Amino acid sequence: MKILVTGGCGFIGSNLVDRLISDGHQVVVIDDESAICHDQFYYNHRAFYYKNDISDYVNTRPLYDDVDFVFHLAAESRIQPALENPLQTVKTNTLGTATVLQCSREAGVKRVMYSSTSSAYGLNTPPLHEEMDDDCLNPYSVAKVAGEKLCKMYNDLFGLQTVVFRYFNVYGPREPVKGPYAPVVGLFLRQYRANEPLTIVGDGGQRRDFTHVDDVVEANINAMKMLDTWDYNYGTPINVGTGVNYSVLELANLISDVVKFISQRPGEARETLADARKAGYVLGWSAKKKITDYIEEQLKS
Repeated sequence: MKILVTGGCGFIGSNLVDRLISDGHQVVVIDDESAICHDQFYYNHRAFYYKNDISDYVNTRPLYDDVDFVFHLAAESRIQPALENPLQTVKTNTLGTATVLQCSREAGVKRVMYSSTSSAYGLNTPPLHEEMDDDCLNPYSVAKVAGEKLCKMYNDLFGLQTVVFRYFNVYGPREPVKGPYAPVVGLFLRQYRANEPLTIVGDGGQRRDFTHVDDVVEANINAMKMLDTWDYNYGTPINVGTGVNYSVLELANLISDVVKFISQRPGEARETLADARKAGYVLGWSAKKKITDYIEEQLKS
């Protein structure tokens, strides 16, 4: 099949591209390579790449022709940079998503898989499940949830099948490590290898559900293969998480006992913990990999 991946040069997107190529699909990638948290971008020599802004309808619309499935991962994907530049965040995450959906609709794409975020739950009490009300604490989560609503509307009004994923703290190979706002697993490992103290935000008691990128890729692949008989689940969120969480301080102690505490950041939840039962019965999916095993492997390498 012909498949289009937005954000396919980044962390999750490039891992997904490699899997799709390995499975024998033709892959087209749209990525403007603007993410500031990446030291490098990733390419598969068997995919076709276009350096475009996903919100640029005129220049991206032809790329959707003859595409069977779309995986939409391109985003302004960090909370703190979104606080610094809300307008860019809304442009990419909301207008960009609307453009992806409209191009997919016009081109007759069968299904769009949309990567959203557990940040949608805000201060809801864990375990976090899909029936909870949204509680957006920052421009990033507002813009991503707006994208979710667009997916639901395009599904219900225009008949474009959409699958909405809420990812919980993804880690693994190719994760961003650049700058102070890099995801915590990659940041800690970078600091450890540079013989620097691990920087812990606040008291380190905030807890996160850490999900391996391979498990995230598997959820996306399962969604592409999902039968049309599950149509009442289209356009509604599906959690992608492990159902286990660790505090940031616990995570740091797995790597090093040399730590440095820095100021608390605004706009972030105290705890995330996925109720992933819906992914189990809709997609036949459950997380397989553990953060503790990954850290042990990384410390040995």
